[in-house]
Amino acid sequence: MEFLVDMVTTVPEGTSEDEVADMRRREAARSAELTAQGNLLRLWRPPLAPGEWRTWGLFRADDADELERVLASMPLRAWRRETITPLTPHPNDPGQPSR
Repeated sequence: MEFLVDMVTTVPEGTSEDEVADMRRREAARSAELTAQGNLLRLWRPPLAPGEWRTWGLFRADDADELERVLASMPLRAWRRETITPLTPHPNDPGQPSR
């Protein structure tokens, strides 16, 4: 299954720039691992308000339980809230092979 995940990150008050930089490094490394494993397919940055930290991600998982494990493994999970939308194929999807 594929899932669209809207991830909004809020850095806790009082967090140092070094802590933020370390979190971003760890998130990037984990994202690369999830990509190699086939769980993270794409990332987008939607239009942002000033100071907003938000990402849309396209993930692949066998089911919602596996997706939860994937998302829980990401370091930024500690600072973000997520909205998850399960996706199903559209019969007119131009990216799918003809049937």
